[in-house]
Amino acid sequence: MQKTYLESSNFALRHELDRLAPTPAITAELATQAQLTDLAAVARKEIPGVNASVAGLNRFQRDDPESIFAFQRRGELLGGIAFLYLNCRGHDALLLDSIDLKNPTREYLARPDEEVSAIYVWALAGHGRAVAGLGNVSAYLRGPRFVNADYFAQPSTIPGRDLLVALGFRRVPSFQPDLWCYERPWNRLPLILPAPSISPGSFAHARH
Repeated sequence: MQKTYLESSNFALRHELDRLAPTPAITAELATQAQLTDLAAVARKEIPGVNASVAGLNRFQRDDPESIFAFQRRGELLGGIAFLYLNCRGHDALLLDSIDLKNPTREYLARPDEEVSAIYVWALAGHGRAVAGLGNVSAYLRGPRFVNADYFAQPSTIPGRDLLVALGFRRVPSFQPDLWCYERPWNRLPLILPAPSISPGSFAHARH
């Protein structure tokens, strides 16, 4: 996976990512090394033009064991999702389009024991009901290491963009082309309502 892709063949319901309920129908767990070859094959099949490299997935997993998840149903591999966990420098570099998202350097990536500043959806590929496993993954990414990090993604197809919209992503201004962001609910600024208009007579009535 040398480019970032988002695919969804069927995701009709509109739900915010952090409000998706985990489902027992799909197993979404950290990928094992033995699954990487099959995950690369799924990506090549489901994502037009992608050159999925097992060596690349191996490097991702070696650098951060929590970066790749596999979706399974009744023991059948349906697909997977991979993330870049960016530190503060990587977060800034993403917005400024000064990071190589195909092959990011370690200086921009959070260490496995470091709190994540931004979560970049590097690739999502699957078939059948794989997308239902996103609720399981989002529950995992509400853990202490990830909870304060907003999600970012760049859709490469219309279905991918539709999936982002359904999950609550919005396109954001940045030097990075077509960058979308999902702001975690607890990171959003509260809505500031205008103060109610109260006439002087209102206070007089209150005193009575």
